[in-house]
Amino acid sequence: MELNNQANPSHKIHLDVVTCCSWLKITFLAMLFCVLVSPTAAYDPLDPTGNITIKWDVVSWTADGYVAAVTMNNFQMYRQIANPGWTLGWTWAKKEVIWTMVGAQTTEQGDCSKFKGNTPHCCKKTPTVVDLLPGVPYNQQFTNCCKGGVMASWGQDPSASVSAFQVSVGQGGTSNKTVKLPKNFTLLGPGLGYTCGPAKVVPSTVYLTADRRRKTQALMTWNVTCTYSQYLASKNPSCCVSFSSFYNETVVPCPSCSCGCHNKKDCIKADSKLLKKAGINTPKKDNTPLLQCTHHMCPIRVHWHVKQNYKDYWRVKISVTNFNYRLNYTEWTLVAQHPNLNNITQVFSFDYKPLVAYQSINDTGMFYGMKFYNDLLMEAGPLGNVQSEVLMQKDKNTFTFKQGWAFPRKVYFNGDECRLPPPDAYPSLPNSGRVNSVSILKMAASVLLIMFCIY
Repeated sequence: MELNNQANPSHKIHLDVVTCCSWLKITFLAMLFCVLVSPTAAYDPLDPTGNITIKWDVVSWTADGYVAAVTMNNFQMYRQIANPGWTLGWTWAKKEVIWTMVGAQTTEQGDCSKFKGNTPHCCKKTPTVVDLLPGVPYNQQFTNCCKGGVMASWGQDPSASVSAFQVSVGQGGTSNKTVKLPKNFTLLGPGLGYTCGPAKVVPSTVYLTADRRRKTQALMTWNVTCTYSQYLASKNPSCCVSFSSFYNETVVPCPSCSCGCHNKKDCIKADSKLLKKAGINTPKKDNTPLLQCTHHMCPIRVHWHVKQNYKDYWRVKISVTNFNYRLNYTEWTLVAQHPNLNNITQVFSFDYKPLVAYQSINDTGMFYGMKFYNDLLMEAGPLGNVQSEVLMQKDKNTFTFKQGWAFPRKVYFNGDECRLPPPDAYPSLPNSGRVNSVSILKMAASVLLIMFCIY
C-alpha cells in the first residue's frame, strides 16, 4: 500500500516538463500577439516622437450641438503631407450631423431627406473630410486652412505644418456630459500608412486674445494621435541608394527591383517617343506612377559619392534623381544617418538641420531644398534631379575610409526609408598589402634602362 501511494518521481518530472513547455508556448504566443498588434510597429528610431495630433476644441454650444475648431499638427520631423493632401474620417458615436463647415468640406453629403428646411452639410455616419483649395472665398476660409491638404514637416517649416477647419455639429449633445466623442478615426496622407488611436479628453485648450492680456479656454477638448508605418503604406520601398567613391572605379548601383518590379510592364524608356505625347506628365487621381525603365524600378534614387579627401576634411556629393514622369516633389526632405554628420563644416545648395533624437547621439541630419531655388524636385527628365556637396571635418581618432565607413547607415526620402546596397558591395579601399608584379617589372626595366644609358 505504501508503494502504491507514493508518487512516481519520473512521472512527476514528466508532468513538470509538460507544464513548463505549456507555459513557454503560452508566453511565446502572448509575446507574438503583442508584437503583431502593438502600436509600436509605427515607431521610427530616427523620429521617436513623430506623429500627427488632431485636436478638437469645442468653442461654443448650439441649440442641438456644438461648434468645434479642429486643428491638425504634423509633429513629424521629416515626413510631410504631400499633394493631393490629407483625408480625415471618423464614425459618429450617436446620430450626429454636420450643419456647416468652414475651411474644409466632406466628400459626400449623404442622405439628408429627413431634414426639412435647412439641409445639413453632411448626414453620413462616417464622414470623410478634405481641405479646401487655395483661393476660396474669404467667408469659407479658416485659420491655417485652404492649402489643398498639404502640410510641411515640423523640422522643415513648423508654421506650415498646421491645418485647421471649423465644424458645426448637430444632434451631438449640448454639454460636456452629453457629448460623445467620435470613434474610428482614419487619416490618409495622402496614401495609406497612418494608424489613429482613440479620442481622449484632455485639459481644455487656453487661448490668448489679440492684445495677449486675457486668456480664454475651450469648453471641451479631445485629442487623437496618428502615427505612420512604412510597412502599412507599401510592401516595397519607394527609393533606393547607390554609392561611388574617388578611390574605387566601381559604382555600386541600387539593388535590382529595389522597389519591386510590379511597374515593369508599364515603364517608359528614357528615349521613348511616348515622352513627347501631350499629357504624359499629368498625374492620375489614384497617384499611379509612370516610371522610367530602370533595373531598380524606384521613383527616387539617391546617389552618395565620396568626392575628395583633404588633410583635415572630406567632401561628399549627394544627388537625388526622380524617375517618375507623373509626379514632382514639393518641399522634399532627405535624411541621412552617418557618424560624421556631427562635424559638418558646410553644405552647398541644400539647407541642413541636425536631428538629435537622443541627446548623446548626433549622427542624423535632414537636407532639404532652398526656398525658390531647388525645393521643387521636377518630374523625370533632364530637370528631374537636385544635388549638393557636403564638407565634413575629420575626427582623427575615429576617421577611416575602411569597411564602408564613408557611406550612410540609413537614408530616408520624404520620410520613407530607402533600400541600400548590401554591405559587402560597398566601394572598398585598394589593398595596400598586395604588390602589383607588373609594376615591379616596369620599375626594374626602367632602372636597367637608366643604368645602360649612364654607362
